[in-house]
Amino acid sequence: MVIACSLTVLGMVACSKDDSSTDPGKGSEQPVRPITAGSSAYVDTVFSFMPAPGQFINTDYADINTVRKVTENKTISLGAWGGQIILGFDHTVLNKDGDDIQVEGFGGENAAEPGIVWVMYDANGNGKPDDDWYELKGSAYGAPGYERNYKVTYYKPLSNTSDIMWVDNKKDTGYVKFNIYHDQPYYPVWITADSYTLEGSLLPDSGIDMSNPTYITSTPFEYGYADNHASTHGGNPLDISHAMDADGNQVQLIGIDFIKIQTGIMKDMGWIGELSTEVTSVGDLHMLNDK
Repeated sequence: MVIACSLTVLGMVACSKDDSSTDPGKGSEQPVRPITAGSSAYVDTVFSFMPAPGQFINTDYADINTVRKVTENKTISLGAWGGQIILGFDHTVLNKDGDDIQVEGFGGENAAEPGIVWVMYDANGNGKPDDDWYELKGSAYGAPGYERNYKVTYYKPLSNTSDIMWVDNKKDTGYVKFNIYHDQPYYPVWITADSYTLEGSLLPDSGIDMSNPTYITSTPFEYGYADNHASTHGGNPLDISHAMDADGNQVQLIGIDFIKIQTGIMKDMGWIGELSTEVTSVGDLHMLNDK
């Protein structure tokens, strides 16, 4: 399993098509950035990247200098829980019937590393991800073990080969453990502070089976997450209508311009290393289906 990383922390929230609150309402006169002849079906801008510690941090999979390769459909790892990346499209992805976005990673049917997806509509029209985030409601939303507004602080280790301690907002502690397969620093080298805190939503680890240490499995959730199902099993299509606001209400967005992906599960997977989310591509499913 590959490991993930996290972005600079911004707010988070979510939505759906039939049961909606307000906020920029579908069918209202909200402006959108249209698709043009030069538009890409895939995200074209990386706005923020801040990994959680992990075994692929400070490698070509998760380095602050190479993260932009995700716009070239190459894999980025987000590190342990909370690792995030914020990406932008060159047009507004419209909220139509059915699924609207396709997010690909390395997820397999027994090797899921689910990432929570947040979306944002450019309500103020300034081209920056500084409006409200909405969490896309997946099948584990509200299930036992799911938690919103979860926070974890990661502490810089004394040496590059030391385990990295974390403490969450419930005072639980653990480690992102160093392993024999990757010997570079696991704490992001561009973060000079002795600790940093990530915030987001926590998914349950109920699908992980470690009863056989030589064959650890992670069953995917039914729907709604990045790096969850394998591309050979339909990939990870997402519906903008599943967006939820901070109070747990569905909102009806006309479309979205920005997307944030966050490693959702906090889990040490033994010899495999920490569970992380990987992102290979993020596409406008309507444009992809029209090709």
